[in-house]
Amino acid sequence: MIRVSISDQRLRLGELCFDCSTGKAGVGSEPGSGRTPLGRFEICSLHGENAPLMTVFRGRLPVGTYPAAARGEDAILTRIIALHGLEPHNANTRSRYIYIHGTNEINLLGTPASHGCIRLSPQDMLTLFARVHIGMQVCIEE
Repeated sequence: MIRVSISDQRLRLGELCFDCSTGKAGVGSEPGSGRTPLGRFEICSLHGENAPLMTVFRGRLPVGTYPAAARGEDAILTRIIALHGLEPHNANTRSRYIYIHGTNEINLLGTPASHGCIRLSPQDMLTLFARVHIGMQVCIEE
């Protein structure tokens, strides 16, 4: 099971432990809030297998590599792990496009800085992606 700690800004899977960034606006499940949902989830889809390390994704599709394809934006890089909420309060997680993904803002890892997603460094994202599968459980806790 993947565990994400909002208070520690850390993601853990077994012996692996990575700095991450969660929602700058805090926690919550409201659409458009920019908040990270809490509770139990499962991985519902995986995107980017075999893509180059700094691949930029839009709409879960590769559009080029960073920095050329990013246009100065907060890029979704390297891989995407999409989440499905398993509880009534977080059931909208998939429709909110809340992911675990790589980021170009690695200097912000360890602090709340995302628009609700869980961000990792591109290299940590590769390491994590190689160890997960669809249906794997994820717990996001304060």
